[in-house]
Amino acid sequence: MKYPNGIRKLNHPTNQNNFSYANRGMRLEDDINDTNKYYLAINKAVIHKKPTPIQIVKVHYPKRSAAVITEGYFQEKATTDYNGIYKGKYIDFEAKETKNKTSFPLANIHEHQIEHMRAVLHHGGICFIIIRFTIHDETYLLTADQLITFWDEMKRGGKKSIPYETIKRVGHEIPFTYKARIDYLQIVDELFF
Repeated sequence: MKYPNGIRKLNHPTNQNNFSYANRGMRLEDDINDTNKYYLAINKAVIHKKPTPIQIVKVHYPKRSAAVITEGYFQEKATTDYNGIYKGKYIDFEAKETKNKTSFPLANIHEHQIEHMRAVLHHGGICFIIIRFTIHDETYLLTADQLITFWDEMKRGGKKSIPYETIKRVGHEIPFTYKARIDYLQIVDELFF
């Protein structure tokens, strides 16, 4: 595949049999996906990960029954990671992990994602970001309007990151539970309903 800026992101396989609470870092997306499956199974919400649109250019057929994509390009910039419906309201959010122990770098967010969040808010949708600090093993929900405020301050020459202590103060910690690993809808209920 042709990656943006020529940078290839490598995914390292993890051993599912060695799961422990200490190894939860870098698993935020898996935790959210499992939580969304649980929400769907109990008929609580319909929320899915958005696929990244890719233009397939070359395909190799080693066998009739198997096709291998050998070249492809990202068609457009992705917006946020997840969307769906909950209690009759459109829900849309981004999920990010950081190994930084003192702050969340705003460089992890892109301008087009912020503009997408502004549009969702403008049309009355529920929008937020889930941030996991892997070093602290803590996950927070920060509303889109809060994130946008930090973004706008950065654009005016302010801080290029959100301090961890600030996120602890203004964000909402999402507990890790057994059935709904990242029960973010518990926080959504408190904030939006």
